[in-house]
Amino acid sequence: MKPYACEPYSDFSLEEPRSAYAAAVDEVAAALPGSAPMVIAGEPREANATIQSVNPARPEVLVATASSADGTDAAAAVDAAWEAFSEWSRTPAAERAEIVHRIGDVMAERLFEFAAWMTLEAGKNYAESEADTAEAIDFCRYYAHLALEMAEPVPVHDYPGETNVSFLRPLGAGVVIPPWNFPLAILTGMTVGPVAAGNTVVLKPASNTPMIGSMFMDAVQSAGVPPGVINFLPGGGGTIGDALVDNPRTRFINFTGSKEVGLRIAERAAAVHPEQRWMKRAYMEMGGKDGLIVDETADLDAAAADAVRSAYGFQGQKCSACSRLIVVEAVYDDVLDRVLDLTGKLSIGDPAANHAVGPVISAAQHSSILEEIESGKGEASLVAGGGAVDIDGGYYIEPTIFADVSPNSRLAQHEIFGPVLSVIKAADFDDALAIANGTEFGLTGGLYSTSEENISRAESDFYVGNLYINRKITGALVGIQPFGGFNMSGSNAKAGGPDYLRLFMEMKSVTRRL
Repeated sequence: MKPYACEPYSDFSLEEPRSAYAAAVDEVAAALPGSAPMVIAGEPREANATIQSVNPARPEVLVATASSADGTDAAAAVDAAWEAFSEWSRTPAAERAEIVHRIGDVMAERLFEFAAWMTLEAGKNYAESEADTAEAIDFCRYYAHLALEMAEPVPVHDYPGETNVSFLRPLGAGVVIPPWNFPLAILTGMTVGPVAAGNTVVLKPASNTPMIGSMFMDAVQSAGVPPGVINFLPGGGGTIGDALVDNPRTRFINFTGSKEVGLRIAERAAAVHPEQRWMKRAYMEMGGKDGLIVDETADLDAAAADAVRSAYGFQGQKCSACSRLIVVEAVYDDVLDRVLDLTGKLSIGDPAANHAVGPVISAAQHSSILEEIESGKGEASLVAGGGAVDIDGGYYIEPTIFADVSPNSRLAQHEIFGPVLSVIKAADFDDALAIANGTEFGLTGGLYSTSEENISRAESDFYVGNLYINRKITGALVGIQPFGGFNMSGSNAKAGGPDYLRLFMEMKSVTRRL
């Protein structure tokens, strides 16, 4: 394997990559609708029921029809994962690593094809879709290298008259439940991490984006992953999600999504069922209400630009998105004016034409966000956006800004997961830091400042898992910024970090008297 390095991004200001991406979108659009069958023990299977995914920019366009599994399918998939575990767990780490690395190589060879499917099924523009795909590639390659490190004995001290060896071994068969907002990157990372460590999994993709999950399975097959190591099971969360979590043979659950669903899964995972032989490990990566602080020493133009990038990238549908802009009183008006100006220049339209702001993921999300905006009008001053945009029947919402938001209001506390930014005035930096820490979440945060004192305070006292100084607060890179938060943002599992595979392994110590 080549040394690890992040997959580079294209410069879409240039004609060549822009034209190549547009051609890939046209090619995928001509192949619609796609099909996403279940895959159990390496065999595609159809179900009696189906799930349909649509293009959120043009909801009349059917992107794919996926099989919708039931409880019987869920049990069969867990059984298949355990059957494959015996051999996969004994496969030499170097061989496992090569196969996992190859999944990323397959994606890299078909990068624009994968990204184009994401544009049509998830509503991501060129840069967002390519970055999602590149992150998936990075997860495969990084975790492949990490698997080799995890295969080495754990250092222990010598003891006279004995040999003592400690080593890590995989847990068994687990369940992976990824979200729709990073339908390839997070899905891939959550899956190949445990697999690189020697586990086997049942992957339940998000119902809004099953075709992208099916494309991942194409790469899995092309890379030579043995049957049953990764089983693919589209279906409703309340139907097969519960069945997979409750199954007494499920060894671990790896979840990313909303706080409400994550807490429900954690509670169910804690229950011990008949014939269960272990406490299930459960990793819940959940939401955020992320704040960017701007103090009076900051570069205000740069701060405003990165606030807008962080707030409206992929329509704010990121757990790391900037949903609170916390500005000290001395520069509050100046920063707000700059943010309003930049937000007003964002183009809204079909991501297939590479507009800056595209649709939100679904009709349900569209309705929920608009309800939150309407409610917010009674809490703060709506100074930009706030309405739906009628373009081809798509699920578009204007980039929205509320000013003079109270730190304890719903606008400042509830994760809306859409293009809504709350701007909050702070008396000074101490007040700003208290406001930033004043939520139940602790995922990402940022500070724009040239004050070394304030930067040092933020590094120690800003209670988030990922803190960014003088840059946007989205876009963590695999192997560079391990990602995961505190408090109700989840388990702080730190995806893309050196400890991630360890979560899916257990240590065994062997002592032999000489």
